Amino acid sequence: MHIDVQHYRSQFPVTESWIYMNHAAVSPISQRARDAMVGLLDEVRQSGAGNWRQWVDTYDASRRSLAKLLNAEPGEIAFTKNTSEGVSTFANGLEWQPGDQIVSIEGEFPSNFFAWKALEKRGVVLRLVQPEQGCVSHESIVSALSSPTRVVAVSFVQYLSGFRLDLEMLGKACAEHGCLLFVDAIQGLGAFPVDVKRANIAGLAADGHKWLLGPEGSGVLYVNRQVMERITPTEIGWWTVRHWADFSSRELSWRDDACRYECGTLNTIGIYGLGAAVDLLLEVGIPNIAERILGLTERLRNGLLAQGHSVFGPRAREESSGIVSFVPRRGTAERLLNLLFSHRVQVAARLGMVRVAPHFYNTEEEIDRVLELTSL
Repeated sequence: MHIDVQHYRSQFPVTESWIYMNHAAVSPISQRARDAMVGLLDEVRQSGAGNWRQWVDTYDASRRSLAKLLNAEPGEIAFTKNTSEGVSTFANGLEWQPGDQIVSIEGEFPSNFFAWKALEKRGVVLRLVQPEQGCVSHESIVSALSSPTRVVAVSFVQYLSGFRLDLEMLGKACAEHGCLLFVDAIQGLGAFPVDVKRANIAGLAADGHKWLLGPEGSGVLYVNRQVMERITPTEIGWWTVRHWADFSSRELSWRDDACRYECGTLNTIGIYGLGAAVDLLLEVGIPNIAERILGLTERLRNGLLAQGHSVFGPRAREESSGIVSFVPRRGTAERLLNLLFSHRVQVAARLGMVRVAPHFYNTEEEIDRVLELTSL
C-alpha cells in the first residue's frame, strides 16, 4: 500500500523547520497527539474532574489500540512511566532461585541491563551473548540457553547498531527450552510489526516517545495472561487491587488483568497523547511503515558507504531497522553532529558514532540532503 507521505507530513509541524532524523532518541509528536493532550488540559481547566468517566473510557480505548498493535488482549496491557519501569516490573515480579539464569546480549541499552544485573544479588546468573559488529545470530542466543535459563531478555532492535531480531524465531526457541521471552521493544515498536502471540512473548516493554511518536513518560507493559500469576506486582497502590473502587476495602488481592501493575493514578494526559499517536500509526499501517523506513535507511546506508564512512551494524534488509550508525570518514561524530545541526538536521551521537533514525514521514529528498552534508 502506498503511503501519502505529504498528507502525513502535515501532521508533523517539525518538518517545517527541521530535517528530523532522531526518532531513536525522542520523536516530535503529531498534531493529533498534541490536540488530544491540549483538549484534556482545556477540559480539566474548565471542569476539573467533572468528566473523569471520559478519562477511564480513554484508558480503555488506548489499551485496545495498543493491544491491536501487538495482537494482544486489552487486559494484557498496563500503562507505565517508561520502559525501565516495565522491565523492572517484570524482572522483579518473578520468583527467582539461586542458580537461575537470564540470557541477554552484551551492549543492551541500560534499561534492559541493570534490572537483570541487579538480580545477581539473589544468586541469579546473567549470561551475555557477544555480538559481532552490533549483530547477534539467532544461533548464538539459542546456544546460550540451558536448563537453568528462566528468561531471555533482549531488545527487538539494538539501540546503537539498529540490528533487528527475528522475534518469532527466537520465541519458538524459548518455548522449546521452557523459558520466558522478554522484549525491550522501544526501538522497534511503531516502526515494525510485533505479534506477541506468534512470537510467544511473555513480556514486553516500551515507551511512547520514540517510534510510537507519542509523548515522553507514557509507556506500555505487556504481560501474557498465561504468565501473569507468576509476575507479582512490586509497586502496590489503590489501583492495583481487585476492589479498587471500594476505598473501604482492605482485601489485598490483585486485579484480574494487567492493571495490577499500575500502582496508582495514571498519566492521563500522556495516555491521551499515546492513544492518539498509536491510532495514527494503525491508520497508516505498520507493515507499510516498516517498508517505508527500510527503503529510507537502505538509501542512507548505501550513500554513506559510497562516501567512505564506516557503517556499523546490519546490511541485510531482514536484520535492518530505522537506525543507521556510522563512524565518520574524517573528524569526530560530534563535529559532524554540530555541522548537521547548523543546517537544521537533527541526529544523535552515540559512542563515537553518528546515529541517524528516519521515520515514515521523512522523504528521499531529506535523506539526500543528509548525504550531501555528510560528504563535506
